[in-house]
Amino acid sequence: MTHRFSFALHATDGASRTGVIDTPRGQIRTPAFMPVGTAATVKAMLPESVRQTGADILLGNTYHLMLRPTAERIARLGGLHRFMNWDRPILTDSGGFQVMSLSDLRKLTEKGVTFRSHIDGSKHELTPERSMEIQRLLGSDIVMCFDECPALPASRERIAESMALSMRWAQRSRDAFGDRPGHALFGIQQGGLEPDLRAESARALIDIGFDGYAVGGLAVGEGQEAMFGCLDHATGVLPVDKPRYLMGVGKPDDIVGAVKRGIDMMDCVLPSRSGRTGQAFTRHGVVNIKNARHQEDPRPLDEECRCPACRGYSRAYLHHVFRAGEMISGMLLTWHNLTYFQDIMQGMRDAIAAGTFASWEADFHTARRAGDIDPI
Repeated sequence: MTHRFSFALHATDGASRTGVIDTPRGQIRTPAFMPVGTAATVKAMLPESVRQTGADILLGNTYHLMLRPTAERIARLGGLHRFMNWDRPILTDSGGFQVMSLSDLRKLTEKGVTFRSHIDGSKHELTPERSMEIQRLLGSDIVMCFDECPALPASRERIAESMALSMRWAQRSRDAFGDRPGHALFGIQQGGLEPDLRAESARALIDIGFDGYAVGGLAVGEGQEAMFGCLDHATGVLPVDKPRYLMGVGKPDDIVGAVKRGIDMMDCVLPSRSGRTGQAFTRHGVVNIKNARHQEDPRPLDEECRCPACRGYSRAYLHHVFRAGEMISGMLLTWHNLTYFQDIMQGMRDAIAAGTFASWEADFHTARRAGDIDPI
């Protein structure tokens, strides 16, 4: 691929932004929500169904794919896009977050991390260079540099040490990535909830030079108020002309609050995971379809929704198939949740372009505070 990765900012409204990321495999409208395809699949969904929800890009997981079926096998089979039948952009994370969560099974050094597989206990090493190699084999369009993500709360000393290590790994990731036309490398800002450490991290990343910049180390236990407080200053020290990606977020109100503070991209397993456990996100709040009050309700989950679950099925039916343990329950509820998340993104894109984000946000929160539609 000779076509270069690029980002065009089309409009702003306060700190919120809308634009387009251009890649050889298609455009990504921002702000963008990326459904998570951990093991080369968005659970309970066909790739064409994910596309119908409005998704422009998916996220794949380096850690899980390197263990099973392995990046080398995926490369032999034509790369991740062909392997999972998704011909649009894919972003792969670096594996750092998953390795962090294996604190009892890992050993951290300057070189990288050695860890034991959660699948079979086999020993593996993940370094900045190996993470870049895996993501190259997968063929992802947007590659994340390898970093360490400490869980919060943590001491300032621990956060500062971790951030400095991540910046050294960022340089090694940049060196190992090289020049790959058509593919992009994103740096990851760290620094916990400390404004000065976030600014120091941003300066280091900008000096190295990346195609986009992620805000890492959030949504790891600090709470929404603290996360928003961090974003109030963390985005302002990142380049205006590059995409900004908040990793691992989140709930609908987290997403809206992040866009309000200048974030362009997000991902989270929540819409698919919640769908499989009987939880649906709607314009009027959260619906737990397992509750008995839905068993004779003929209405849809959300009367304004365009998804198959809302166009063709009643709450009573969705309650029944969930209680019966039928696979169609997770399929329909996941399709609904992903559609709703994409509708939020489209609503924000339209509002930012029109300069009406504040009123859109007020309406969004008002509808959610009103709660689920009245019982019949």
